[in-house]
Amino acid sequence: MPLNTLLRRHALYRPDHTALIFDDTAITWSELDARVDRVVAALASRGLGRGDRVATMLDNGVEIIELYQAVARAGFVAVPLSPLLRGDGLVNLLVDSGARVLITMHRLVGAVDQVRDRVPSVPDDGYLLVDGEASGYRDYHQLVATAGPGRWESVPPGRDDPFDIVYSSGTTGLPKGIVHTHEIREAYATGFTASYRIHPESIILHSGSLVFNGAFLTLMPWFYLGCTFVLMPSFDPAGVVDAVDRYGVTHMLVVPSQVIALLATEGFDGGRCATLEMLCSLGAPLHLEHKQELDRRLPGRFYELYGLTEGFVTILDRDDFPRKPGSVGVPPPLYEMRIVDDEGVDLPTGEVGEIVGRGPITTPGYWNRPGLTAEAIKDGWLYSGDLGYVDDDGFLYLVDRKKDLIISGGVNVYPRDIEEVIVQHPDVVDVAVFGVDDVRWGETPIAAVRLRQGTTTDPAELREWINNRVSRFQKVREVEVRIEFPLSVAGKTLRRVLKSDYLEAHS
Repeated sequence: MPLNTLLRRHALYRPDHTALIFDDTAITWSELDARVDRVVAALASRGLGRGDRVATMLDNGVEIIELYQAVARAGFVAVPLSPLLRGDGLVNLLVDSGARVLITMHRLVGAVDQVRDRVPSVPDDGYLLVDGEASGYRDYHQLVATAGPGRWESVPPGRDDPFDIVYSSGTTGLPKGIVHTHEIREAYATGFTASYRIHPESIILHSGSLVFNGAFLTLMPWFYLGCTFVLMPSFDPAGVVDAVDRYGVTHMLVVPSQVIALLATEGFDGGRCATLEMLCSLGAPLHLEHKQELDRRLPGRFYELYGLTEGFVTILDRDDFPRKPGSVGVPPPLYEMRIVDDEGVDLPTGEVGEIVGRGPITTPGYWNRPGLTAEAIKDGWLYSGDLGYVDDDGFLYLVDRKKDLIISGGVNVYPRDIEEVIVQHPDVVDVAVFGVDDVRWGETPIAAVRLRQGTTTDPAELREWINNRVSRFQKVREVEVRIEFPLSVAGKTLRRVLKSDYLEAHS
């Protein structure tokens, strides 16, 4: 099994090569191999074996990396949970996954203690802390240190075995666990290595949350090739520039909110970031204005990925960006894509419809949710819920989420079209448009904006500027200035929270 053999291979053939850098501490492949043996032994001492779920509620750290490696070796199933989870949201996911262990942090003890008696699958001694001690919790590092060295020689996991369950339901709501098998993670390893031109000498920087499935886009190529992974505790734009400069980083992933922060950071240019070979934006559409500015700063490095955790992607390659800047690229080799109407019938070039696709990373389904699986995956095709069209060359152009579509006066209005206009205003840093009910039009757009520091643009004047540049049905009713946008743990703007806040303020 490739995943089961990779860590051992790197420890044998490049033992002294730096595998991981975290908090200025470097760990070699041989050191990581020995450490993962202890982690496996420690979890096995708690009675865990192949197929048992191990949940984490952790900030970025070496422990999550170790767990993913232990999963590959021994067949545990990782359940990475957001540290933002609380109450019913946390209970739902722990119960749904059937987790037998929860590895967490001291600052979350209070939140976990409030729900422990509602999670029967985790025994009293199944709660582990990575940073200190608390009543009712085992010390993770002590458990690992005392587990003793030794090789794990159990039957390795099969290719169809679950590697992880990634929940996409946010911090509240019904759980929807997306299953990734070992075979799927193998496809991440080989496919994205090729797509991103990653090589054994690459130095990959990751500053976003490891809970976010997008982390695997470079985490698995790192694991596959045995190169170097630089992990930051959290995203900090100045820290990212410093890390790129200090370690000679070649590859990194960012979400749009992070791109915006980096563009406002001194040194984010071809001087201190000269070693970068790839910078990929993912997680949400990046406005064309920001794409073009990024390419001006760091020409020839920009990639964009459109994708779903459920397992379909398109990639805009660095070499295609100059001629297709508004596109999100094409499916990689071994992937297929269609654009269909509401009846599932293929649409011709240029017509907007739902994006459906399939490929080697498509999930076998949602954990314990056969009904939801049947709704999302039909005849092997994953229905994205996103709207888009393809041009004459087959490049995909993302229009919007189906659920974010605004119908104003009977006309389909796509928030992203309005956002692309608003972001061109010199005082606007970021924007999110959403629809609210309107007596006359049915729905009408509202624009939430973040302004550049020091600007005093009047919202009414900005509204007039926008409405002079959009069509009749795209005119915004109001511009709401926000100091910051609500973000998910992955750094995505939560448009639904902006809408909820607006409605509450105007109720």
